[in-house]
Amino acid sequence: MLRSDQQPATRQPPTTVDIPGRCLVPGGAQAACLHADTGLSFWGGVDPGSGEVIDRHHPLSGRLIAGTVLVIPSGRGSCTGSSVLLELILNGHAPAALVFAEPDEILTLGVLVAQQLFGRSLPVASIGARAFAALREASYLRVDNGRVLGFAEPPTDHWHASAASPNDDPPAGIILTEHDRAMLTGAHGKATQAAMQILLRMAELQGAQALVDITQAHIDGCIYTGPASLRFARQLADWGARVKVPTTLNSISVDQRHWRRMGVDAAFGEPASQLADAYVEMGASASFTCAPYLLDSAPQAGEQIVWAESNAVVYANSVLAARTLKYPDFLDICIALTGRAPLTGCHLADRRHATLRIDLPPLAHLDDAFYPLLGYHTGLLCGSEIPLICGLEQATPSLDDLKAFGAAFATTSAAPMFHILGITPEATSVEAALGGQAPRRTLRIRHAELLESWRELDSAESVQVDLICLGNPHFSLSEFAQLAQLCAGKVKHAGVAVLVTCGRAIQRQAREAGHLSVLERFGVQVVTDTCWCMIDEPVVPLNARTLMTNSGKYAHYAPGLVGRQVHFGSLADCVATACSGQAGGRLPRWLDAGLDQGVC
Repeated sequence: MLRSDQQPATRQPPTTVDIPGRCLVPGGAQAACLHADTGLSFWGGVDPGSGEVIDRHHPLSGRLIAGTVLVIPSGRGSCTGSSVLLELILNGHAPAALVFAEPDEILTLGVLVAQQLFGRSLPVASIGARAFAALREASYLRVDNGRVLGFAEPPTDHWHASAASPNDDPPAGIILTEHDRAMLTGAHGKATQAAMQILLRMAELQGAQALVDITQAHIDGCIYTGPASLRFARQLADWGARVKVPTTLNSISVDQRHWRRMGVDAAFGEPASQLADAYVEMGASASFTCAPYLLDSAPQAGEQIVWAESNAVVYANSVLAARTLKYPDFLDICIALTGRAPLTGCHLADRRHATLRIDLPPLAHLDDAFYPLLGYHTGLLCGSEIPLICGLEQATPSLDDLKAFGAAFATTSAAPMFHILGITPEATSVEAALGGQAPRRTLRIRHAELLESWRELDSAESVQVDLICLGNPHFSLSEFAQLAQLCAGKVKHAGVAVLVTCGRAIQRQAREAGHLSVLERFGVQVVTDTCWCMIDEPVVPLNARTLMTNSGKYAHYAPGLVGRQVHFGSLADCVATACSGQAGGRLPRWLDAGLDQGVC
């Protein structure tokens, strides 16, 4: 019998699973398990203010990740996920812990920055694909320095989470030069020292044994996700940070020159503009484009670079044959400040080969809607594997087609590049693309599967369209020429707005070429500096209920970002809709013909 001053002994309930995972960020936490078999892009997929999953195509749509142990295969999509996670950590809406099937660099980096600069953290672990499947049945999880335990009911054993603190000692397994060590000890200033510390922690997680000099950087961290993104950049600038290599800036969250005239709330416009100014203060150029491959500074084949912005990374690796990882926000500027990058992944020739082969069905009458649709579908299939796509050897996709393919591919996958047989430079043959090895997997796409992805993107119920959204990624000069040709002599419907986003350099070129005068007569509005994934009301008209786009990337993100229904189609379809006010609703010939012929 217990005395009155005694408490019943508590014990840990039976575990449903006990996994000795890999510790990516140390620490401990336990909470309800929130599990999904689909990767999640935190940018465009999670509201940085509340922690709600806003990706309307994701199985967790509408759920709150705050305070849970979030279990996903990996992140995917945007490099800005690290910035969104930092916002969530600092505003109290982050998960209690993250568990991945495979290590995710983008989200892990967000935690490392929170720990290194702001003294906040959460545990992160990876457990492998087989163990990941075992967590589906667990209701509660405990994460303790990489070890993951699953329970059917909340544990009551008075377990206490382990404390986590940053380790400033340089990793023993990475070769450092004297200059690297000087930066690490603060000889080049506090900003460079902090950047080197963060860089080396990521290099260690990536398994790099050395660092490599880079020739240029493209910064994605200039997107304003909330106060934390500005705090990070402002802190570096106040410490006297200066980039070591030529550095361009991604699209920012406002048209910096015109946001007041456009009616953007100063509570958002001012910090978003200040964030851009902070990076310019560090020595970056005010390029403000998500398509840096359209600039004169675009890299050459084999050039070692550091680019963030998911579509730019994929294009640089796949189409230009330059070499970059899919760098997260914050790590991009850390590398620009040091001029050094982890020598791993796609920086190495033998890590650029495809491991997945994808065979396409017979296709004919391809238009420009085919490539973003195929990129979107391919990304869903490959996860983090680099694919080789076979079956387009007789096609002649333009650089704009490859841009659209890559942007949609980067939206649904975590892979840093793709190969298309006979088209991309490192896929001159199957053997070259696969590095002389057999593929780990071979998949065959059917027309019916492409139709499913088409319906995911072209999902609006109403045929009436209020807004045409073009330029995600930013429009090229050739796209302006094509759009001007399609609009010439036509009359836009009075109830439809048409907006195109582009970089300042391309806007100047389009003006000089006479394309903008044609488009302005039609009623097209051009917005620079920002891009559709950052645009909200009032730039998106308040009365617009349904939009149409030719971008697979924006068709995916728009329902969650701006709460509108979306139609998807070719550029010609978008112009026809702008004139009639209604979406045509017909399938493209290349898809309809395959279904009619029963080609599966």
